[in-house]
Amino acid sequence: MEQIPAYIAALQETINRLPVHLIAKVVKVLQDARLGGRQVFIMGNGGSASTATHFVCDLAKNTRRDGLPHYRVIGLTDNMAIFSAYANDEGYESVFASQLANLIHDEDIVIGISASGNSPNVIRGMEEARKHNAITIGFTGYDGGGLGAMVDLHIHVKSDVIEHVEDIHLMLEHMIVKTIKETGDSRMILSEQVMKYSVGVSGDK
Repeated sequence: MEQIPAYIAALQETINRLPVHLIAKVVKVLQDARLGGRQVFIMGNGGSASTATHFVCDLAKNTRRDGLPHYRVIGLTDNMAIFSAYANDEGYESVFASQLANLIHDEDIVIGISASGNSPNVIRGMEEARKHNAITIGFTGYDGGGLGAMVDLHIHVKSDVIEHVEDIHLMLEHMIVKTIKETGDSRMILSEQVMKYSVGVSGDK
């Protein structure tokens, strides 16, 4: 069963190549969105749909703290009635873009998860997001595809092994949520300090 240790070793090598500085930027974008009351939308297909749903659950539930606003996070894969209606009537490529067109506001956050980076519906969703000046984030594998080339923050898992890419995408959401959970209070304290300073300055005038 040499495949098992080989799988683990290759997975570890891929993890070691992750762009840690960009992951930290994703955390900051999400922390700012929380404090600013902006919405977060997450989308993906197949295994990536499962990761998107998991991300929504963890971001909404596991980050709750007294004194901090809750995340306004929406999974675009989870309402099967509207998902299948758009797919049936307008084509599968429209299922995310059409939902976003109804819900998105300027400067919201849109996260697309696609191992290939070339899922047409995720690409179309990101195109809709860009019309609204959303901050766009992509989780990809392989060569990053079209998704990697169009997003503001590209978290690229440098592997052409689909299982490794999907493993690490799930690890990324856990990593990001755990970091937010552990640093949320410090972000709120900073925000309060900035607000007090701003009030003081305006009062002086």
